[in-house]
Amino acid sequence: MTPMLKIDFVSDISCPWCAIGLAALEQALANLQDEVAVHIHVQPFELNPQMPAGGQDIAEHLTQKYGSTPAQQEQIRDTIRQRGAEVGFAFNPGGRGRIYNTFAAHRLLHWAGLESSDQQLALKKALLLACHRDGQVMEASEVLLAAVAQAGLNVARASEILAGDEFTAEVREAQVFYTSQGIHSVPAVIINDRHLISGGQPAAVFEQALRQIAAQPS
Repeated sequence: MTPMLKIDFVSDISCPWCAIGLAALEQALANLQDEVAVHIHVQPFELNPQMPAGGQDIAEHLTQKYGSTPAQQEQIRDTIRQRGAEVGFAFNPGGRGRIYNTFAAHRLLHWAGLESSDQQLALKKALLLACHRDGQVMEASEVLLAAVAQAGLNVARASEILAGDEFTAEVREAQVFYTSQGIHSVPAVIINDRHLISGGQPAAVFEQALRQIAAQPS
């Protein structure tokens, strides 16, 4: 019998390493399709919960948060583009102009998870592409709703959610849970509630770990 693994993918759409990690995880799962079955849950994590409306210039943000220089930032962007290419994720060659608050996106992702895990994953991927490939304004309702439509979810229902505060408490509670469990950077891939793989690892790392976990007695 094919073992079933529960995977919680804790991440933020503004995180380029989360885009790499998710693409690498899916690549690993494609290689393991005859060995394991999985159920992926997208879980929230805000890298910049205090980001105000309108966002912030990305270079300014990275300098303030990490103390990095423009040259260092360009080097990291090159590394990210190369790693993305390895797993089939195309980053915008020019990078992103600004970084935005992502809480509204997390509320939509929580709702999507209640509708369908497959559609939740599709929404996550659409949002990552809008952010990192297309350089969209990730706090804008029209951008979020376009991703909802791409995922095959109900746009009118999503618009209602954005207009109010539905799922605010649920997202906050989930974020508190994961930080209380020691998650302070993303992506964090948690398998069967007890195995943690941190960072945007190569597909081979995910593949080896998943194979080993699947082989363990339940």
